[in-house]
Amino acid sequence: MGRYLLLWELDRTKVPVDPKDRGVGYKMLVEMVKQDIKDGKTKDWGSFVGEFSGYSITEGTEVEIMNRLQQYFPYVYFKVHPVASIAQVEEMIKSMPK
Repeated sequence: MGRYLLLWELDRTKVPVDPKDRGVGYKMLVEMVKQDIKDGKTKDWGSFVGEFSGYSITEGTEVEIMNRLQQYFPYVYFKVHPVASIAQVEEMIKSMPK
């Protein structure tokens, strides 16, 4: 199982102009994120202040991540970056030619 940094961004063309409607949509998305945190899938999540974007740290296989992200489309788009732990980097260093 891998760990991934997800950089997310809302599709601004799908963000309602009316603040009431926008609040309903935001609440729906945040509840989905809270469920992923509760299920242990998402380890950390944040929104960049004043922007329509943020980040998430999540764990799973490639297929699990791809499937999980589908629940947020077409409202949210992601850039996905696999992340290596310090132990994995140390293992790589040990395997380097001496």
